[in-house]
Amino acid sequence: MFAIRQYEFGPASVLRHEEVPDPEPARGQVRVTVAACGVHLVDTTIRQGGFGPVEFPMTPGREVAGVVTALGPGTGPEWLGRRVVAHLGQANGGYAELAVVNAASLHALPDDVSFEQAVAMIGTGRTVVAVLDRANLTGDDVVLVTSAAGGMGTLFVQEARNVGAQVVGLASGSKLDHVVDNGADGAIDYTRPGWADGLHDFTVVLDGVGGEAGAQALTTLGVGGRQIIYGWASGTMTPISTEALFAKSLTATVALGPGMMRRGLRELEEESLAGLASGRFRPLVNPPFALRDAARAHEALETRAVVGKVVLKP
Repeated sequence: MFAIRQYEFGPASVLRHEEVPDPEPARGQVRVTVAACGVHLVDTTIRQGGFGPVEFPMTPGREVAGVVTALGPGTGPEWLGRRVVAHLGQANGGYAELAVVNAASLHALPDDVSFEQAVAMIGTGRTVVAVLDRANLTGDDVVLVTSAAGGMGTLFVQEARNVGAQVVGLASGSKLDHVVDNGADGAIDYTRPGWADGLHDFTVVLDGVGGEAGAQALTTLGVGGRQIIYGWASGTMTPISTEALFAKSLTATVALGPGMMRRGLRELEEESLAGLASGRFRPLVNPPFALRDAARAHEALETRAVVGKVVLKP
């Protein structure tokens, strides 16, 4: 099979498209012929050496969807030939034509759900569900979504509309049109100096950008508003002072980390995929990159040159 291999930390150019032996499933595992693999911002952090220990050489990628084509010992025969999606956890190995997956991690897919949609929801979607649990949006809210054209931001805008809230999204350039087309009441170019001037009385900020944009978003909250923090794509966390919180009785909540585990990842994945099947969530998938172009996919994600979920197709 062909896979993406990495032998050292570094820029996207360290990712190589190579032919390697087919993996064999061990006890309790299956082998999936991969139809789509997800590219996550965490993948780029791992590539650069910023997230946990890595043993080289390695094949990146932790989100896969495809068809089960081989079973390991002790694995139920009902999985053979099934359309599935799975998150590989810390195992990696997803950027490949074939991937070995623990059977306990598999989710069966209905025929009307595409592999690209499924891989967009298995990791990103479960995080969205966890953040929404903490945000507890209602029809009375006025919501500001940072990075509203990204894979998560797209789903946050949809959920705000689902519950009847007003919602405005932050984006830039041509992505502003996508935010409005996705259902937002408005879109703001956060790269424009002074974009937050005059904005006030938002009740919720969903902040996955951090840095200066997150700090400016905090100023748009009205009395009693809440900022839900789920990441820092800018590279730095949102600076928040207790003085700023006291000034308008604000709250700031971190939605990820240990708090995300309260329900368990499996339950979050199930709700995410159920939301996909029911139409609650409609993930936007960027036109897929070929597997051999994984380095280009990483570069596009890091420079925010894409809209929606980034996916590789072997």
